Amino acid sequence: MQSVSRTPEQRQAGLVTARILLEIGAINFRPSEPYTLTSGWKSPVYVDLLRVISFPRARRKIIQLSAAEITNSVGFESIDAIAGGETAGIPFASWISEELSLPMLYVRKERKEFGRNAQIEGRMREGDRVVLVEDLASDGASKVDFCKALRKAGAEVRHAFVVFFYGVFPGAVKTMEEVGMEIRYLANWWDVLEVAEEMGYFDKPALEEVRKFLHDPIGWSAHNGGREG
Repeated sequence: MQSVSRTPEQRQAGLVTARILLEIGAINFRPSEPYTLTSGWKSPVYVDLLRVISFPRARRKIIQLSAAEITNSVGFESIDAIAGGETAGIPFASWISEELSLPMLYVRKERKEFGRNAQIEGRMREGDRVVLVEDLASDGASKVDFCKALRKAGAEVRHAFVVFFYGVFPGAVKTMEEVGMEIRYLANWWDVLEVAEEMGYFDKPALEEVRKFLHDPIGWSAHNGGREG
């Protein structure tokens, strides 16, 4: 189980974010028909962060919390640009850059094969201090790829921010640390479970199955036909 130490303020932001995601229907519990994540893990839970784009008041609150977390953890004058990873990171990077009055960059998964052959869109100067933004993280692999692309283009990248961090699969934090990056986030599945139980979302059997998954994600995945390690 992965964890990142949080302050009481960060934990409260996580609970608020979890409640918002539950209210707008972005959280899905489906223990009987597990989801297969991009990384190959089987999961009884799935979060659809892009659903936020259709709820202006919900996304405004999430962006305010995101901007506060980024400035508190990285600094007010220690960021030159916000970079969004293709594709889901783009809207969140756009809103956060606007909230912080910072330039935005767009990082492609692969270099474009026409025009300028660019992988980084937008104006970036050599040595710019860039925060990479995506919607969520499970194992951290895609963040490393985006980070490498930004660094190759001349950026200084030491921080990644996601609205939602799975916080259960092995290696995510270590993967980021190995390339000199720290991951910051608002909410994780433990926040969601706490709010779901308190507010009466989902039935007890579903909640108990999710709890089993959170305590042993590798075993749960393997038992349900997914990646084993």
